[in-house]
Amino acid sequence: MLPIKLIRENPQYIKEIYKKRNYKFSIDKVIKLDEEKRNITFQVDDLRANRRRSTKNISSNINQKEKQEIIDSQKEISALIHTHEESLRIINEQLNNLLLEMPNILSDDVQEGTEEDAQIIEEGIGHQVIKIKENAKVSDVPLKNSYPTVPEHWEIGKELKIIDFERGVKISGQRFYVLMGDGAKLQRSLIFWMLETHTERGYSEVYPPALIKEDMLYGTAQLPKFGDNLYKDIEEDLWLVPTAEVPVTNLYRDEILSFQSIPIKHVAYTPCFRREKMSAGKEVKGIKRGHQFDKVELVNFSYPNESASLHQQLLQDSLFIVKELNLHYRVIQLAASDTSFASSKTYDIEVWASGSKEWLEVSSVSNFLDFQTRRANIKFKDELGNNKYLHTLNASGLALPRTLAALMEQNYKNGSITVPEVLIPLMKKNSIN
Repeated sequence: MLPIKLIRENPQYIKEIYKKRNYKFSIDKVIKLDEEKRNITFQVDDLRANRRRSTKNISSNINQKEKQEIIDSQKEISALIHTHEESLRIINEQLNNLLLEMPNILSDDVQEGTEEDAQIIEEGIGHQVIKIKENAKVSDVPLKNSYPTVPEHWEIGKELKIIDFERGVKISGQRFYVLMGDGAKLQRSLIFWMLETHTERGYSEVYPPALIKEDMLYGTAQLPKFGDNLYKDIEEDLWLVPTAEVPVTNLYRDEILSFQSIPIKHVAYTPCFRREKMSAGKEVKGIKRGHQFDKVELVNFSYPNESASLHQQLLQDSLFIVKELNLHYRVIQLAASDTSFASSKTYDIEVWASGSKEWLEVSSVSNFLDFQTRRANIKFKDELGNNKYLHTLNASGLALPRTLAALMEQNYKNGSITVPEVLIPLMKKNSIN
């Protein structure tokens, strides 16, 4: 949520940001409601001051008639205050609803444009970085043809009997599948290894509930904008998690953390659930866009003046997993209209699917500034004892289905999948045949 002071004092700046985002919103309506709120608040404060002064005039030195006149006047003032307070309640509700619909500001270095205007920051295979054209955009670079022709992961899964799509549909319907045998073991090994790797690199592990209250989704800004894409228990105030970002960020909801406890770096694994209505028209074959998927998430809490540098570190933490798996990857910085509602700046890590010949996003690495902490009321007490809002950042570390799909396609040869070296101790084999 944006601070009302920022909107009030810099409306043109917010309008320019939203134009850059290609987001249609009436800033003037917010300004008008804020002005009404301030005017009525001033009137209420003035009426309360008058009521206090008149109370002091009631003493034994005045006659009964004068006393009654003061009492009657106070009743009128109280009634007027009540009317104004009801108006304030309505205005506050309207204003808060509008503020919840306002996306975050953007970092100055986020370029204007759409999905095709994302800038390629880095490309590599494992720990080997590939030299790329400076300032290249994704639209400038043709799809890779250097890999030999291999089947798509859904064909590989069927061939090796490690993904059963038919039984997944039979059990749960479209966009569900069952990992079988070494497919299930490979997924489990990836999750375990990712968690171990991140904890060894300084993250504290959390295992949160997969059901969360509605307020938690407002805190991280999935609501109100993305409600249609989420699963909800219609009888209770409980929603299935779309990402571990939601429960982990809200661990500290309505708390004031000590200066010494910052930064906080958590890693969490959860199953995630999404209706995927927003993927209409996109390629959904295979395991790329299921309604249920596994994900390891990284969530950071930072001092405001350190979030930019922590963002770069978070990118490297997520990227380390891709490199250790020896996958062909690239890092892109999203353009303005493709940057998510809550994010100020986002890098996507994509891996190359050599069978379906496409880049698959396996992590979005985002800096939210204080956008989420204002909504969830998460603060820290600085060295001078002042309460301030923290900054939050998160990244997938990684999303399993697409990581698994790319791994299967990149490592497939002659009817088998080569197991990444880091997973051999867990898989207890070098290949899946």
